[in-house]
Amino acid sequence: MTQPVTLNLEEIQSKVLDDDTVLLEYELGSEKSFLWAVTSSSITSFLLPPRAEIETAARRVYDLLTARNLAPRGETPAARAARVRQSDQNYYTAAARLSELLLEPAAAHIKGKRLLIVAEGVLQYLPFAALPEPGKQAPLLVEHEVVIAPSASVVAVLRHETAGREPAGKTLFVVADPVYSANDARVGQRPVVSAAQREPGVTDRVHSGAEGNIERFLRLRFSRTEAEQIANLIPADGALTAFDFDANRDAVLKADLARFRILHFATHSLIDDERPELSGIVLSLVDQAGRGQDGFLRLYDVYNLRLNADLVVLSACRTALGQEIKGEGLIGLTRGFFYAGAPRVISSLWQIDDRTTAAFMRPFYEAMLVRNERPAAALRSAQMAMWKTKGWDAPYYWTAFTMQGEWK
Repeated sequence: MTQPVTLNLEEIQSKVLDDDTVLLEYELGSEKSFLWAVTSSSITSFLLPPRAEIETAARRVYDLLTARNLAPRGETPAARAARVRQSDQNYYTAAARLSELLLEPAAAHIKGKRLLIVAEGVLQYLPFAALPEPGKQAPLLVEHEVVIAPSASVVAVLRHETAGREPAGKTLFVVADPVYSANDARVGQRPVVSAAQREPGVTDRVHSGAEGNIERFLRLRFSRTEAEQIANLIPADGALTAFDFDANRDAVLKADLARFRILHFATHSLIDDERPELSGIVLSLVDQAGRGQDGFLRLYDVYNLRLNADLVVLSACRTALGQEIKGEGLIGLTRGFFYAGAPRVISSLWQIDDRTTAAFMRPFYEAMLVRNERPAAALRSAQMAMWKTKGWDAPYYWTAFTMQGEWK
């Protein structure tokens, strides 16, 4: 992707928007904030409260959404269940308040429309699809597709650079279930250390790149289930899978990725908000003999890829995040895949376990590959399916994944 130029209003309306889409762009200020609602034929501005009030409300919603990821020392299972239940109950009041701040002013302009969200600050960490429709209890996803973008100009560039491009010949390249530790049972005949001594699949001291920041990676067993479920939807000659030791950095860098329409990575990630160039996807960290190897597909590796993909799915934790640069949005893995040639990327806003991710990805790919829905529509279908399923209906489960970029 070339460096996006700044479009004027007429260019945004003619080159980016269509009659079914409204752009909601936010700018947060210390004394007052602004929202612009732009359609293909109009623009309306709204005055919003100061940054501090909006950020406080947004952080409250995010904290309640992700309460399941907390693990206070000494918390019993019963206490955790009670805390999560209370957070779920409090979420709806907090989300209604945030919807009132962010969406209510433009309620008349968004009715029945796809929403293209361009946000800044803490709002970039917010799953807008989970906010209630203004004046209603149902979340936005019931009546809207929700797509995120760093700017309207980025969408225009992505659309221009992929227009008329020959489609990739094969459907799917999927990477899943790498080997992170020499103690993994897949390494030769080496005995696995007992759980009493050490959790199976946890790496030795692996540096994430930030000074003193140590990461440990558990095996994501359901990532294999996730990948196999997806691959089974495609004729065998249309998919290439890389599991176990084959899910390594060299395999990705040496593969002819331009042959594939969809790239799917089901593994861990490293996100460095301060030095985004050190962010990356975690692949196999040891070889078949248990010897350590470079298993990190860094952001600079991603920038050097040459893709012909319609879609990249980063099925790992917090892959939607990165370093914020004013006017540029978050610089991280998603931006790297845009640069490499992907017009749309599905990534996650918070840590979510591999079992939940596998349950989410199945209806998403069924909608896209079996029912031929566009990726944005398929994402909404998967979110709707989980929202309607008891046990998966909490927004934590179905709204972690967002789509950035082109929706057509």
